[in-house]
Amino acid sequence: MAQTELMATILIYPRFQWFEQQAKEEKYPNAVTLASEFEISEKTAQRNIVFMRDRLSCPLEYDYRRKGYYYGDKSFCLPPTGISSHDLVSLLVARDLLRNITGEAIGKKISQAVEKISATLKGHGAEIADTQKAVSMRFIENAPPPDRIFRIALDACLMKKAVEIEYSSPAKKETTKRTVEPYHIYNYMGNWHLVGWCRLRQEYRNFNLSRVGAIRTFKGTFKVRDGFNPEEYFASSFGIFKAWKTALVTLRFSPEKAKWIQGQIWSPKQKEKTTKDGSLELTFPAAAFHELVMEILKHGAGVEVVKPKELREMVKAEAEKIAQLYKK
Repeated sequence: MAQTELMATILIYPRFQWFEQQAKEEKYPNAVTLASEFEISEKTAQRNIVFMRDRLSCPLEYDYRRKGYYYGDKSFCLPPTGISSHDLVSLLVARDLLRNITGEAIGKKISQAVEKISATLKGHGAEIADTQKAVSMRFIENAPPPDRIFRIALDACLMKKAVEIEYSSPAKKETTKRTVEPYHIYNYMGNWHLVGWCRLRQEYRNFNLSRVGAIRTFKGTFKVRDGFNPEEYFASSFGIFKAWKTALVTLRFSPEKAKWIQGQIWSPKQKEKTTKDGSLELTFPAAAFHELVMEILKHGAGVEVVKPKELREMVKAEAEKIAQLYKK
């Protein structure tokens, strides 16, 4: 059997479940019958039995007359679920993808857990492929936060503990101390952000963790304020800049550009409309248009802002500045 088939079909835990059922029914299974049932070597089958007895504490007793095992305590039951080599491959892929954007904070912990599971499965005959040769994730322009900053922010978010941070704002070129109630951590385009209630500004704010210079956790816990819902927050507008007040945006992509845009998700609430000439009109709610302007300009003359007027004027003004650069 090929290695790829082996990864997908060899299920370690079902061997244990089958062997338990046989033992409970006093069919006296042994390494030979287990090996035959699952098409594995008798040596591997014997390791499985020893693992059940010594590591899973199964009450297996050996009947020398019948040359097989039975359960000394039939009330004992294995947990109902287990992990297969296919499940492990999924974990390995998740580990490799997360390791690119979490550094040591999560990537190392996942690796340690996966390695323990992998060692167990490999010890029972399952071959695991090198997922890094098959799957990877690449980012540009991302700035990973220091491991300590990320770890403390994540713990505070999970434990509902307020934090004090020193935050550098690129817009105002200043560093301020903020006390924040951390509600949610998310990754956007490879960069980690913290959403929470800023006690200084008395509103919900988004903080790029790579711009946090120092962080400390307060004692005690806070209660999440009424009105915050992560799903509603992210559905409220386009991209990283959020606001509670939104406006409907309509972009018209040229027939040629529409071929590339069709099917892309710009917003969970978007609507698409194809015109007679093949253009694509994309309508969705958005607020704080700064990032949207940058995204629109990426498509050059292949897109036109239909509405709102404010966004149209912002794109027009930026395009005029770009045109001036190339007149020199």
